[in-house]
Amino acid sequence: MTMAEGDLDTQGWQVLDRAHYLHPFTDHAGLRQTGSRVAVRGEGIYVWDTEGKRIIDGLSGLGCVNIGYGRRELVTAAAEQMLELSYCQSFFKTTHRTAVRLAEKLTSMLPGHLNHVFFQSSGSEANETATRLARRYWDLEGKPGKKLFIARELAYHGSTHMAASLSGIPPMHYAGGDIPLSNVHHIRTAYQYRHGAGMDAAEFGVVAAGWLEEKILELGADNVAAFIAEPAQSAGGALCPPETYWPEIQRICRKYDVLLIADEVVMGFGRTGKWFGLYKYGIEPDIMQLGKGITSGYLPLSATVIGDRVADTLIDKGGEWAHGYTYSGHPTCCAVALENIRILDEEKIIENADATLVPLFKAGIESFADHPLIGDARCVGLMGGLEIVKDKKTRESYAYEAHIGDHCSAEALKRGLAFRANGDTMSLMPPLITTPDQLAEIFAIAREALDATAKHFGVTA
Repeated sequence: MTMAEGDLDTQGWQVLDRAHYLHPFTDHAGLRQTGSRVAVRGEGIYVWDTEGKRIIDGLSGLGCVNIGYGRRELVTAAAEQMLELSYCQSFFKTTHRTAVRLAEKLTSMLPGHLNHVFFQSSGSEANETATRLARRYWDLEGKPGKKLFIARELAYHGSTHMAASLSGIPPMHYAGGDIPLSNVHHIRTAYQYRHGAGMDAAEFGVVAAGWLEEKILELGADNVAAFIAEPAQSAGGALCPPETYWPEIQRICRKYDVLLIADEVVMGFGRTGKWFGLYKYGIEPDIMQLGKGITSGYLPLSATVIGDRVADTLIDKGGEWAHGYTYSGHPTCCAVALENIRILDEEKIIENADATLVPLFKAGIESFADHPLIGDARCVGLMGGLEIVKDKKTRESYAYEAHIGDHCSAEALKRGLAFRANGDTMSLMPPLITTPDQLAEIFAIAREALDATAKHFGVTA
């Protein structure tokens, strides 16, 4: 697409951007110096900017554009729904067919006890809903003392007050608002490279799960409402737990009657190579959250899926549940989600990715283990992380002030790849429709970027 005559050039858009648009998770003083990259078009796994540069989106947006950019079927689904029913609120005993169809579809894809769905617009809102559900459940069950939530270090659950409190990324707690809230407690996560040296994966998985039991006993089981965790952690640096971790977590939650909340906002809809992370790891949550890939990022939508244990109590004992959002179950968002799920299903995108791409992705990630900058190379499904270290023997990290991850990200972008720095872990989450040849190109650029970064910082093999 060419810009219309008289349209702004890149510098003009950057001037307006600096003047008016505050970006999320951004150093705005730094942005004023560099200017934003202005995206204008997307197709498949590529995004083009106002300079005509084509970028491979190695991040699927933010782990959401699973079926790639430019699928006209989703545009058609949105347009047809807007013409038929552009908006419908879900308050005052009102419903509409598209939300009902999507709720039924989602529950049909999940384990049999997950039978009720509450819709929101973002993962942050879904996590707010989940925590309010858990508190309300225990109040109705006559255990109002169960008010505390346990989450993990390096977790990401969103940016609203409660969701940011649940998140275990320290800079989020410095952003104002007395975060984390006092009813949230954190434990170490299943990060074997940093916390499990000398243990095999199976042993470490059990040890890491045991940190939850220790915290429950410290706080008192009668005070703990729920444990919330992502099946695997994306923003924390592509942290992938051993196979022994989740069965032990589940056993501990059941032993102490603590609700288990699985945040699948990133992992859902194929990221692990399965439709949902719970199928990859054998998780049976009381509550789970979905988002991002539910519409492949084409429209904002999230879902909180509620197990029968919690839903039955809420419905039978709860009276009016005074919680909701103006855009809960927005018709157009639900229509796009239904079409997105149809495409994923009928084109076997997740199954094909699992069979073809996931083995290639795993081999590609692991091929970086010998790079002089990389201390750990880890992945699950189509999410991988390459952790940069200063000393591979001691696992010493670079000082924060070095911003080595940011430097590597910039080197990759110059070469045409969006390659995210989560601290000093370089993360990849390519769209599920990536081809083997495109995947090879992604890894080739990633290696070039790491080589250039090593040269800049004076690192040799």
